[in-house]
Amino acid sequence: MERARGGDAEAIGELYAELSPCVAGYLRGSGVRDADDLAGDVFVSMIRGLARFRGDETAFRRWVFTIAHHRLVDALRKQAVRAIRLPDDEPAGVSEDPYDRVLDRVDAAPAVIALGSLTSEQRDVVLLRSVAGLSVADTAAVLKKSSGAVKTLHRRALAALAKLVDGETVS
Repeated sequence: MERARGGDAEAIGELYAELSPCVAGYLRGSGVRDADDLAGDVFVSMIRGLARFRGDETAFRRWVFTIAHHRLVDALRKQAVRAIRLPDDEPAGVSEDPYDRVLDRVDAAPAVIALGSLTSEQRDVVLLRSVAGLSVADTAAVLKKSSGAVKTLHRRALAALAKLVDGETVS
């Protein structure tokens, strides 16, 4: 942490390597269209604020996911506004290869569909607890909720997911 705070590129790279899959997973599971791009924004903000950060490794992880959550809320608001203004899925001029987009989503599709059945609060709790690996207290801090509320949301979300899975048949 100290090396990263001092601007050591290798130390910052280690932090990125450790947290980027979890941050991208949290954002992807929350329904963001370009989770990797948004995760990049999260890490740019992390680097900008790193010198001011005070705390241990647990506090650092909580801080990064607080940044990610704020970026997520902003991105979902933008997506909602774009959906109102743009009837098509993509604006004109976007050159992303549809094949690559499909491949990126295939592996995560069942999980994203299942998570889509939850309320946004339940989804946030499940992703922060399971994908990000945050404690109940850290999840509560990121979402600005009580620990009891987080536990209740998590329990209800897991019950809803279990019910969804139990209702499916495997062929």
